[in-house]
Amino acid sequence: MDKTIEAMFQKKPSSPWVVVLAFDFGVKRIGVAVGQSVTHTATPLPIIPAKAGIPNAAILEEIVTTWKPDAFIVGIPLNMDGTLSSMALRARKFARRLQAQFQKPWYAVDERLSTFEAKMMIQKPTTDNLFKQPIDSLVAQHLLESWMQVLSE
Repeated sequence: MDKTIEAMFQKKPSSPWVVVLAFDFGVKRIGVAVGQSVTHTATPLPIIPAKAGIPNAAILEEIVTTWKPDAFIVGIPLNMDGTLSSMALRARKFARRLQAQFQKPWYAVDERLSTFEAKMMIQKPTTDNLFKQPIDSLVAQHLLESWMQVLSE
């Protein structure tokens, strides 16, 4: 992993936070989860529909207004060799827009293999629900809980 990518993932909160929203960026759907620092747990929220990676503005605004987060977590889909993928660049752009729009910091989480791990979180996975159920918000939940766990170590 090059130094600029590594620096993005080493960024840590400089001030206390309580509520955090996590996002699993996608071009059609953006998974969302909310978590808080007291219990280090997260809960998946309904996905945000997106068109070409641009989220439905009204739904995004409603989620941020409802939960009043102190910070955002955005999953960055790196290639398996640690380099930035084209989706990683788009996810970073989404994160920067979040920060500019809502004036809250964002933190990157490496999301390699997170979709696979989220599928394992689904109770009683079957062939039908394993591949048809949108799991974007479960991925966001996993990303947020992993990030909080690392911070508490």
